[in-house]
Amino acid sequence: MGVKVSISRATLDRIVTQAAQAAGEECCGLLCGRSPSLPNQIDSILPAANIAADRKRRFEIDPAVLVRAHRAARTGGSPIVGCYHSHPGGDPTPSAEDAAQAAANGSLWLICAGPPWSAALWRAVPNGSVQGRFDPVTMIVDSPNDNGDNPGQ
Repeated sequence: MGVKVSISRATLDRIVTQAAQAAGEECCGLLCGRSPSLPNQIDSILPAANIAADRKRRFEIDPAVLVRAHRAARTGGSPIVGCYHSHPGGDPTPSAEDAAQAAANGSLWLICAGPPWSAALWRAVPNGSVQGRFDPVTMIVDSPNDNGDNPGQ
């Protein structure tokens, strides 16, 4: 059986809203969650500025956001379990550029694409089935009382 990861509808909706507001540029941010050994729950997101030189075709997460997230995790906040970004006008399948950027460390990559907006979840692994770097992950979207905010912020 494949990997399954839960995310709340509210958290996923925040990502879609951020992507829709990015005006044709890739949006990005961090996925925070929990798991004993493999991320199985995305608890919250930490949106970040895309500081890539060509924001229409790639993303680079603002390093200040990464530092803040790592500090929060060290003091009891949710650890980073991956990242998310958008493919404006594309589809939620990892691109060759995504594969070139991804470390094969088991982290999650959520890609939101559109419009119309859809999302898919991937795990960065060695010898993945997509682009040689990613394997698909079953994303379970539920609706608990989650506002999508990172308590470690």
